[in-house]
Amino acid sequence: MNLEGVKSLKITLHKGEVLFHQGDTSAYLYRIVSGLFKVTHIHENGNVVMFNILYPGEVVPHHSLISPQEYRGTATALTECKVERILAKDWYEELEHNKDKAIEIARLLQEKIGFLHQRIDYMAIGTPAERLRLFQEWLTGYVPYEQVTELLTQEEIGQFIGVRRETVNRLLRQNSHEQM
Repeated sequence: MNLEGVKSLKITLHKGEVLFHQGDTSAYLYRIVSGLFKVTHIHENGNVVMFNILYPGEVVPHHSLISPQEYRGTATALTECKVERILAKDWYEELEHNKDKAIEIARLLQEKIGFLHQRIDYMAIGTPAERLRLFQEWLTGYVPYEQVTELLTQEEIGQFIGVRRETVNRLLRQNSHEQM
């Protein structure tokens, strides 16, 4: 994504730090330069669901690329992350004056839709063991030095691949026994 014409500030977040909070409205958008974030949503009944992972190259929040919206989840760093904080006012002004930005936004959203299709495939493919393996392989592409359980809880892994936490626990135990 070309950020020419918009002001940005590079910032670093450490594992566990929050980029933005659910319900807040902000004066910023963010381009992920390196690292991964999990995005969680707290429902009215108190249930917390991890529904997305943000990765390098994305400009977020996706639903605010055209117009400002409140954050629909909380983005928490899974690793050390570098981001460019973009002044939303400048972003929207540049979008208004430079119609080519709309094509860039469409490309960003197209890539994200591709990621979501891949995730749906992971949830629909064969066995839970296959889902976990594919998810681990995908994560390894971004953080080859981390185990999935160092980044996410078993509950979050299960939410992401569409299985129960108990199933994730059983699969991880089986994998550790097989590696011995």
